[in-house]
Amino acid sequence: MSGTKTIWECNSPDSLLDLSARFCITHLDTFLTSSKAEVDTLHLPTEIGEKLFQMAQEEGVDLDDKFIHIFRHLTRICRASLRESSITDRGIKYLLRHGLRELDIHNCAGLTVQTLHNINRYSDNLQNLCVGNSVQILPDYLQPEGTFSDSESEDGRDGNIYEKQGFIIKAPKLKRLCVRDLFVNRGPMFFDLLLKPLTDLNHLDLSGAFHNQGMGNFGWLLNVSQLVSLTLHNVQDVEDSLKTLCQLKNLHHVDISQCNESRGHFKQPTQFMETLVRSLPKLRSLDISGTNLAGTGGERTNTESVQCDIAGLASRVDNPLEFLGLYKTHNEASGRQHIPARSISGDSCEAQILVAGQRYLDRPTVLENILNDLFHVFRYETCQNLKQALDILLLAMERHNHEKHIQISGSASLYYVVKSESLKRDWNVKVKRKILGTLLNGMLTHREDPTMMRNGCLTLCQFQIPADVLFDYKRLVKILLHIVSEHTSEENNFIQRAGIFLLNSLACQVDGQQKMLVGSLGAMEKMLLIITDKLQQGVCDDVMETAWSTMWNVTDETPVNCERFLNGGGMYLFLKCKDRFPDKADLLRNMMGLLGNVAEVPSLRHKLMTKEFVEEFAFLLDSCSDGIEVSYNAAGVLAHMASDGPQAWAVDQPDRDHVLFRMARAINRWDLRSGRNINYRSFSPIIRLAGVSHTPECQLWAIWALANLTTVTPEKYCKLVVQEGGLSLVEEMLNENSDQVKTSLHQVKEWAGIVRSNVLKWEEQGDLNLEFDG
Repeated sequence: MSGTKTIWECNSPDSLLDLSARFCITHLDTFLTSSKAEVDTLHLPTEIGEKLFQMAQEEGVDLDDKFIHIFRHLTRICRASLRESSITDRGIKYLLRHGLRELDIHNCAGLTVQTLHNINRYSDNLQNLCVGNSVQILPDYLQPEGTFSDSESEDGRDGNIYEKQGFIIKAPKLKRLCVRDLFVNRGPMFFDLLLKPLTDLNHLDLSGAFHNQGMGNFGWLLNVSQLVSLTLHNVQDVEDSLKTLCQLKNLHHVDISQCNESRGHFKQPTQFMETLVRSLPKLRSLDISGTNLAGTGGERTNTESVQCDIAGLASRVDNPLEFLGLYKTHNEASGRQHIPARSISGDSCEAQILVAGQRYLDRPTVLENILNDLFHVFRYETCQNLKQALDILLLAMERHNHEKHIQISGSASLYYVVKSESLKRDWNVKVKRKILGTLLNGMLTHREDPTMMRNGCLTLCQFQIPADVLFDYKRLVKILLHIVSEHTSEENNFIQRAGIFLLNSLACQVDGQQKMLVGSLGAMEKMLLIITDKLQQGVCDDVMETAWSTMWNVTDETPVNCERFLNGGGMYLFLKCKDRFPDKADLLRNMMGLLGNVAEVPSLRHKLMTKEFVEEFAFLLDSCSDGIEVSYNAAGVLAHMASDGPQAWAVDQPDRDHVLFRMARAINRWDLRSGRNINYRSFSPIIRLAGVSHTPECQLWAIWALANLTTVTPEKYCKLVVQEGGLSLVEEMLNENSDQVKTSLHQVKEWAGIVRSNVLKWEEQGDLNLEFDG
């Protein structure tokens, strides 16, 4: 379909204009000037100004009064779209002074009738005006002629004012007017007064309009006889409009669709349709969705020359409509075979549902039904056009972020779409970011709804975490922390499990800045609360184990998070968990891995130096839980504590020498070829210990770690040994050519030789590969 909206775009880099605009919008102080002279000299062309406004919308910036004020003298714009904005009458007045040609205001609750007066004051160039949902700027009544208002307020809603001035909207060049969900309480001449001054109007959309005193026979439409497009979607009494509609001979598009089933029931549907279609010679597009205007199907025309399953359209068989709206028509009209239209919105097949999705993006009630239909296609059938389906899902969710049912239904379908391997072959980084950004918007807005959180987590699990989400890392962390700490009831157990799993994945394999960010957003405190809660329940499940794993990841080479763990009572919880769940190998491994990170921080080691803690670590040296992992981590903690020297060993019991003896005994029992359940990003803490000559047991642990890791996973860890100076240290130790790097243990030298051998073998293999490639 031409003009179809889409989220698909090529994977080329953003233009310099887009990059510059995005930077400026996210750093608004760029435009702040310090003097009036600078204000007068700085001016941006209209094209740049409009790009900045467009980028602000894309980036989710609230176009409030402060934002508008910054651009008051900086640029002039011709088009302004304000959706979900907190702008007030004052802010929009700044915009209107630009002499706008197009203005779209939707869900801007801060606007009052004063904005209508400002529109009328600055409307000389206005050609397109859209007043969307939740915008209360039009009056809701007119006083009966010859009476006076009983209102004592002077807020501009006095019903007499408009009749006195002779207009409601004054815009001499206005060509397109859209007013959605207009409610008029009284004043039979309201629509006459609204339309009569708008002599150039050719597109009119009054979707959802309601007049408490009735719509009359719609004769007021004759005030705008040049209309080419008329939308009366979900308007009351539309059956009474036939006589008037038939006089609007220029109409190309007519929409008399309904959401309300009772309103959609016409007394003489076939006669209404036939009369309307025959009376409008230029008609190319007709929407009768939600009505019975297609008849029952029993009155179809079927002769040798004419086959038509909608009797009222028999006159268009030789001249089919470009578009016919049949979505949710009575008697399943969209499923009929002979329909004189090239494009049909309906609900009988995937293609019709997709057409409906594109046509009704601005109708949240209809859109909710469409998304439910799409979900049925994804779940029980095979979707033939995933790209277009994804378009509709994302555009719907993006446009109606505050409509909870649209977000829930859209995210449920999104899960099935992103699972598709064929779609994954077609999407690129930009499309993935669009999907994730739109999903996170919905999750953030409806974070209290468990169904939305469940759908969101399931969809996120289909992506590569953390790689795919690094562009929006902070928002996702905030959402997941909310999930794991607030969605904790028994019925939400799955949501909490999914949330903490994703959070743990986010904390793994990211750099220190991101780990610090996770900590600064309260991750450590929330994990400790979860663990406390599970302890009180007497439950050790995957949520508790993953909470410890998350803290293990977040504290890796991040001292500030280690400190948060200690300050939050983490060591007390460690002891309680170990005593309560002594047989949980994964739990013990995760806890000891975390304590290994804490022990790497010199300024925090003294907090571990208590009789109770040291006894626990020494006891775990002989643990066989989870292979060697618990024993290995316990030895690592003690090695770091011992590396500060005898003077820093602040406890009499256990005795330092006895602990070191037990540590060496445990290390010598480990199998050098043991597979590992660990992931090092850096060897610097280990390499530091390898140089601690005053305590050879520290070296024993460190060199064994390097020998083991370069033996079991040489392709990953040999490079790290070389890059961080480990090979140089091993060479010095083996050659005994340094007073600072030496060892008194033969076993240390033996394992150091293995490290060197592993690295050299790896380097030789790399040279061979280069020769082969060359």
